Order: sequence, then structure tokens, then C-alpha cells
Amino acid sequence: MKTIQEAVEITIRKTPFIEEALHEKLINVSSLARIILPEVTKSLKKEVKVGAVMMAINRLSPVSELRIRKNIKRLALDLGDVIVRSDLCDFTFKNTPSLLKEIAKILSKSADSNDYFLTVSQGIFETNIVTSKNLQPFVEEIFKSEVLINNVTELASITIKLPKENLEQSGIYYFILKQFAWANIAVQEVISTTHEMTIVVKEEDVNETFSILMDLKLS
Repeated sequence: MKTIQEAVEITIRKTPFIEEALHEKLINVSSLARIILPEVTKSLKKEVKVGAVMMAINRLSPVSELRIRKNIKRLALDLGDVIVRSDLCDFTFKNTPSLLKEIAKILSKSADSNDYFLTVSQGIFETNIVTSKNLQPFVEEIFKSEVLINNVTELASITIKLPKENLEQSGIYYFILKQFAWANIAVQEVISTTHEMTIVVKEEDVNETFSILMDLKLS
């Protein structure tokens, strides 16, 4: 049978921001206990007192979290070059048999010049294309018969080279992306390969985004 301690841990770990704020002593334990009391009570299917929930919160062990945070922090210090590209636009198309054939045309066009920026991410139901503005007319022409789901302009990207160890460490993407959530920066797209992570944001947010990433490397 689930204990109060287990119920409290499960409830809090559903929201990483709360867990970190607790570790930094930014949250009033009494207030948090009252907030999560209904969910803990529902989980245990019995009445639970606020005092018992407060005790469980205070007994939460940060050992595992601290180990993960320390490892991620070490990886952050090993982040490689940070490359910024501006004047980008973002297209999302519905997947169709013809779309896949047209993608080859835009890939061929982008190979004509090193000045072109192009990424293609194919999902199950839709395909996303992020490209530099100088390729925008070609995208609009090549895919004019396709179903356009979304289009955003005035974007910029920041590409980070990740250390090889990122494959073995859980939480590295969360550690990076949470910084933008705290700063209220809306991430438009996240594009990743094995050792690269590209974050697409609005051009008005690119300076702050770059500053956050540099702080991660220097802190």
C-alpha cells in the first residue's frame, strides 16, 4: 500500500520546477502542502492531514537530484561552439506522398550555396521546414500545391554543439530548455541530431537566448 511519503514524492516529481524551487528554498513548505493535499488524498484514497504532508516534503531526499544536477552542470560547461543564424522562416506542411518527392527539390536547391540554412524534420502527420529567407520563395513555389499548416517568419536559430557524454546523461535537454521557460522565451522549434541541438526562437528573443546559453557555459 502506498505511503504518504511515496504519494508526496510522486506528486512533486510530476512538476520539476517545484522540485527545483524546493531545493533552492524558494517555496513555502506549508503553502505547498496545502496545494498538493487534494491530490495526495486522492492518491491514497483516505484523509491526510496537512502536517503529515509537510513532514513528507521536508523528508524528500535531494541526493539523486543533486547528482543529476551536478552531472548536467558539468556537461553544460563542456558545451561547444554556439552558432547563431538570423532571417529564418518556418513552414509546416501536412504529410502527403507528393510532399516527400518535393522535399528532394528543396534539398537540392540548398546544396547550391553555403549561404542557405535548411532543416527538414519529418513527423508522422506533418513535416517541418526551417529555412533562411533567401530560400523562402523557392519553398513557396515548390510546395504551392501542398497543405500548409503553419508559417512563421522573423525567426533566428542558435545551434549548440553537445558533448559526446550527453547520450548517457538524462535531463540535458530539460536543463537547457528550462532556462528559456524561466525567462518566458517561447521556443518555436527544437531540432536535434546526435551531438547538435538547434533552438529556433523569434528574432526579438535571440539576444536573450544567446545570453542564457553563454551563462550556462560560464557559470
